[in-house]
Amino acid sequence: MDGWTSLAVFVGAVGVWAGYPLADPIVGLVISAAILVIVWQSARSILLRMLDGVESETLDEIAHAAGHVARVEEVTEVQVRWIGHRLRADVSVTVPAGLSVAEGHDIARDVRHQLLHHLPHLGGVMVHVDPYGQGGAHHHRVGPHSHDDLPLHSHE
Repeated sequence: MDGWTSLAVFVGAVGVWAGYPLADPIVGLVISAAILVIVWQSARSILLRMLDGVESETLDEIAHAAGHVARVEEVTEVQVRWIGHRLRADVSVTVPAGLSVAEGHDIARDVRHQLLHHLPHLGGVMVHVDPYGQGGAHHHRVGPHSHDDLPLHSHE
């Protein structure tokens, strides 16, 4: 940015020297606009981070990397947040329904390993494995029920 600013000032000075007195204020306005764009981008990034937000490209990269692990049928949920200077990800994947618990665990380990290689700021990954066709939060809801002298309730 400093190089472009210096070049713009030089162009403005040459324009004034060549008899165009408006060159200097025009260059000043262009430099001001460039500074405002940088301030806007920085403020947006800082506000997003303050609100634990993560860029959509990061979410897409996690889903893409997890989806390319062998025997992962589908990535059903990706949640990511900043904790300090590191990212923490919770990823839900579906795998073929006939696998053993040990095979599902191996796939979860492979997903975690793949994600740690693809995202340099990733500090922790929790991988949830569901059988194919039963992925997503709607398969984990507990419908209305009562127990232990509690009134009818549900867990969503």
